Amino acid sequence: MTTDEPSVSISNVSHSSLAIGKGARSENRYAAARDESAEALLRAVRELRADLARLNASDETRALDEALADTENEIARTGTAGDTRRQRLREVLSDAQSVLTLFASAGAVAGLLGL
Repeated sequence: MTTDEPSVSISNVSHSSLAIGKGARSENRYAAARDESAEALLRAVRELRADLARLNASDETRALDEALADTENEIARTGTAGDTRRQRLREVLSDAQSVLTLFASAGAVAGLLGL
């Protein structure tokens, strides 16, 4: 290293990700901490998605599965499902109500969302 080159010093990095250089990419593999209510919603969302896979797909079930997948991803990424995400899931659950009366898992998700 010559004297005119810049120096970089990284002393400690934990539970973080960083990337250096052209085209570098960084991914954080640490799961966000979740509280008990987020854990309960995540379990219920996963159960309902598994139940939906047993049905013939329709526009309503596809929209619901997409909203459930988005909710699952948000909880995994951030540790919670935000108010906007929860409201969207409430709307889609209401739209698919005729199909969902068959599943206890739908009642669990609805209950956790305050419906």
